[in-house]
Amino acid sequence: MTIPSSADALTLYGETFASRVLLGTSRYPSLQSLSDSIDAAGPGMITVALRRQMNDGTAAAGFFELLKRHRVPLLPNTAGCLTVNEAVTTAHMAREVFETDWIKLELIGDDYTLQPDPVGLIEAAARLVRDGFKVLPYCTEDLVIGRRLLDAGCEVLMPWGAPIGTGKGVINPYGLRVLRERLPDVPLIVDAGLGLPSHAAQVMEWGFDGVLINTAVSQATHPDAMARAFALGVEAGRAAYLAGPMTERDAAVASTPVVGMPFWHQDGGS
Repeated sequence: MTIPSSADALTLYGETFASRVLLGTSRYPSLQSLSDSIDAAGPGMITVALRRQMNDGTAAAGFFELLKRHRVPLLPNTAGCLTVNEAVTTAHMAREVFETDWIKLELIGDDYTLQPDPVGLIEAAARLVRDGFKVLPYCTEDLVIGRRLLDAGCEVLMPWGAPIGTGKGVINPYGLRVLRERLPDVPLIVDAGLGLPSHAAQVMEWGFDGVLINTAVSQATHPDAMARAFALGVEAGRAAYLAGPMTERDAAVASTPVVGMPFWHQDGGS
């Protein structure tokens, strides 16, 4: 994969990252599969859910040692939290365990869709920003909620493409594109719901700054191969965005000019 130039590197909270791919670490068939996927994706950050790991009897020290060996910046998250206090407490625990101020803030408001609780999310974000965290809030594509999170001190938003783990791709293209257009200077990373590399390429073509993927990779038949495919999709989508795509048209326009065509075609002869 091509390493992005410093002029086009992903920058969050003033820090530059080597890739626009963020990779989750849950539900892989084995630690080796996870390790191979990290190598294949070359992510800028890898996420880890502190609560789930601590509550899972299989979360042996080997998991954390694997993450350290890869030397990829860690982004702890508050997955599984249902209240503001839970999320804030988990974030503080993660800061102690992983020795980082970075946190992906998740605060779930609905068990069926796993949609974020917008009111609690804003409150939790404001508290964590005051506590010195670099907060990346998992939110929907709602523009007003996004603005309130920015007002709370967040410098990055992580809107979903679709509900977590569904693999549907972007279910509200209009809303997501409006968010991008109305917040042109805010780093936006599409998180949740992407299932295919083409989904990642699509949002990157729209001008999004990165994607976070987990289930699409960990539940693939060959996770490491899928991780590589997503990395290539993100790279292709970013390159297309920077290249300036043509304007979509409703009517067909001939790609071959009339100039230079045989005279009998121009005259209508056979």
